[in-house]
Amino acid sequence: MPLARADLYSLEDYYAMRGDYRKKVMAHKKNRNLPVGPNATLYFEDRLTIQYQIQEMLRIEKIFDAEGIEEELETYNPLIPDGRNWKATFMIEFDDESERRKKLAEFIGIEKTTWVQVAGHEKVFAICNEDLVERETEEKTSSVHFMRFELTEEMCKDAKSGSAISAGIDLPAYNHASDPMPSNFADSLRADLS
Repeated sequence: MPLARADLYSLEDYYAMRGDYRKKVMAHKKNRNLPVGPNATLYFEDRLTIQYQIQEMLRIEKIFDAEGIEEELETYNPLIPDGRNWKATFMIEFDDESERRKKLAEFIGIEKTTWVQVAGHEKVFAICNEDLVERETEEKTSSVHFMRFELTEEMCKDAKSGSAISAGIDLPAYNHASDPMPSNFADSLRADLS
């Protein structure tokens, strides 16, 4: 369910509660950040992670007017799963800047080869970057992509019934798959499905 202005805390209230709220969100995120190989991570989003992102943007930018708040909601609400999908921020992570540049050139198309799978079903490849911002050139890919994994009704049913969930990347230059997700992680993703 998308967030509305009424779901957000005022800047004053958020400042007062930010420490405890941040701890709650960070604990929640631990069950939603999935490494895929040594240098890529899927950060699965949900209503709480997106509310935190919006609250932080409002705080940092000191946005308190209705129009500014609505703009943030319009920007971030599409990243909340709608009950039939999982949505994730995908990041390619290298500490060394020169290595990162080299790998981003090698990883062109990585976002199109990233998948999730409910046991017993086919892989579901990501629908990427629906914000329409160009994230790839002929020379390199971006280190950040926004992904949606659209599931069938049967996949949702089986996932909610406890079938194993895994993820991976089939790019020849970066071919990795996760083991089935541990129960705390899989349970967190199952909660996204209606």
